[in-house]
Amino acid sequence: MGYKLIIFDLDDTLYPRDTGLMQEIGHRIQVWVRDYLEVTWEEAQAVRHDYWQRYGTTLGGLMAEHQVDIQDYLTFVHDIPLHEYLAPDPALAEMLEALPLRKAIYTNATVEHGWRVLRALGVADHFDRVIGIEDVEWRNKPRRDAFERTLSHLGAAGPECIMVEDSPRNLRPAKELGLTTILVDAEPDENDVVDFVVESVLDVEKIVNGLLGLETGGSGDEGSSD
Repeated sequence: MGYKLIIFDLDDTLYPRDTGLMQEIGHRIQVWVRDYLEVTWEEAQAVRHDYWQRYGTTLGGLMAEHQVDIQDYLTFVHDIPLHEYLAPDPALAEMLEALPLRKAIYTNATVEHGWRVLRALGVADHFDRVIGIEDVEWRNKPRRDAFERTLSHLGAAGPECIMVEDSPRNLRPAKELGLTTILVDAEPDENDVVDFVVESVLDVEKIVNGLLGLETGGSGDEGSSD
C-alpha cells in the first residue's frame, strides 16, 4: 500500500515554538479556567496540568468533569490577533509545494483556527482540508478514536498516511493505526515509538522523499521502529 496523504499537526508544528502563539493560547486557557471555576491563578494552573495528564487537553477535562459551553471556550482561547505572532513563510510554502502527496491538517483546535493559521503563514492553498476538534465529535488527541475519525473523514487508511507532530504522545495512536510518524522539534520518551525525528518541519521533505524513493536517506535524527 503506497502513501497517499501527509497529515500535519498545526500549532508548534508548522511554525517554531518561539513565536509565542501557543504560550498566548495557554494563557487564555488558564484565564478561562480561572474565571469559570472561580479559583486562583495557581489553582487554575494545577487544574490545567491535571486535565492535560488525564484527558489529553484542558477542554477534554472540562467536558468530562463540568458542563461547559464548548463554543464559548474555544472562541475565547483562539481570539488572538495572529498577525502579531505569525507571518508568511516562503520556505514552508516551498517545502509543502514540493511534497508529492495530498496534505491535510489535524488539530485539537477548531477548523476556523486552523485555516486562520494557514492563511497567516501564507500556506492555505497547499492543504486540501483542516480536521478540527468539532469534526471528530469533540474527541481530542491522543485518543485513538479521534485519529480513527480523522482517517474516516479523509478517506484514508493508516498505512497510506504520514503524520507530522510536535508531541510524542500524540503520535502513539497514529503509530498504532499504521501511520508513519515524524516528530518535529521534540525528543521522544523512552517508551515512544517514532519513525523519524527532525529538528524543523522543513526537514520533512527529505524524509518524505526518502519514503517515496525519490532520493536516498533523510534529514534529522532518524529512528526506525522496525
